[in-house]
Amino acid sequence: MAKDLGVKPKYVSVDAANRAEFLISNKVDITLANFTVTDERKKQVDFALPYMKVSIGVVSPKDKVIKDVKELEGKTLIVTKGTTAETYFEKNYPNIKLQKYDQYSDAYQALLDGRGDAFSTDNTEVLAWALENKGYEVGITSLGDPDTIAPAVQKGNKELLDFINKDIKKLGEENFFHKDYEKTLHPTYGDSAKADDLVVEGGEVK
Repeated sequence: MAKDLGVKPKYVSVDAANRAEFLISNKVDITLANFTVTDERKKQVDFALPYMKVSIGVVSPKDKVIKDVKELEGKTLIVTKGTTAETYFEKNYPNIKLQKYDQYSDAYQALLDGRGDAFSTDNTEVLAWALENKGYEVGITSLGDPDTIAPAVQKGNKELLDFINKDIKKLGEENFFHKDYEKTLHPTYGDSAKADDLVVEGGEVK
């Protein structure tokens, strides 16, 4: 994308909770940080066409694996602040105790330390993590309606938004996102996920 724009990209690290804020305050021009499209976020930023689709997943220790959301009642669920998982559980399961962290790394460490019974975020995240941490299992692979992940720009930045959408469509014609999945994500997921279940090609959700 930067190549097509003719610029050199500068990468900025963001927490899940401040992805929109960094756009609003002009700290970044584009957010590409596992940013799930929601109606609430649409009030703050403009989303381009999506490139991935996800659901909420829950990972827990294999010897005490959580396979049904009802099993979380009376237990502590770890979430990252500002994520769709946090919003989903607050809205649909207010009786489940949430333990919140600013960083994904801190949330995963809390699970490893036994400070919570399970951790919830996008299924793409927990599936990859569980493959690298053999004592853990994604007992719940899909909660709620599927969501999409997309680039975001500052509200009203139509010129940049139109460019990104045009670029995503062009890349879709080259099957870029499937090729990129095979190169970057398939080595992580292996047979636990299929490209067509996660990848959105050319911005068209199927």
